[in-house]
Amino acid sequence: MSELKTRIHDEANGLDYVLAGDYYIPAIELSENDDRPIGKWGRMHRAYLEETNQPMLNHLILTGKLHTYLADVNEQAQERCQRIIRQMASAEGVNEDLKRRSQWEWIQAMNSIVSHAEEIIKIEMIYV
Repeated sequence: MSELKTRIHDEANGLDYVLAGDYYIPAIELSENDDRPIGKWGRMHRAYLEETNQPMLNHLILTGKLHTYLADVNEQAQERCQRIIRQMASAEGVNEDLKRRSQWEWIQAMNSIVSHAEEIIKIEMIYV
């Protein structure tokens, strides 16, 4: 019986493995250079990947790109959501004048707009 190597490299996936007992475990180092927050949208997308696309999630984890990917999703979703909210508020006439005249009506309209915008983001960017 031959002695097992303590460290091997798999050319097929580009990962290094370290011997731990009788098993080879991927030698993964998390990159700490991306300190952007994952946020609400990134967490939602990660949960979606866990349920529906485990191979993609595993690939992102093993290549050390998960945090960057989720932070990018979060930033893009936030920007898109803000743009949709501005456009819907403008189209529905929800502006500062309405806010001065009737704060409760403005709050109700803005809550409705934000809710619709968030549903659009979920459909277009998060659950895909």
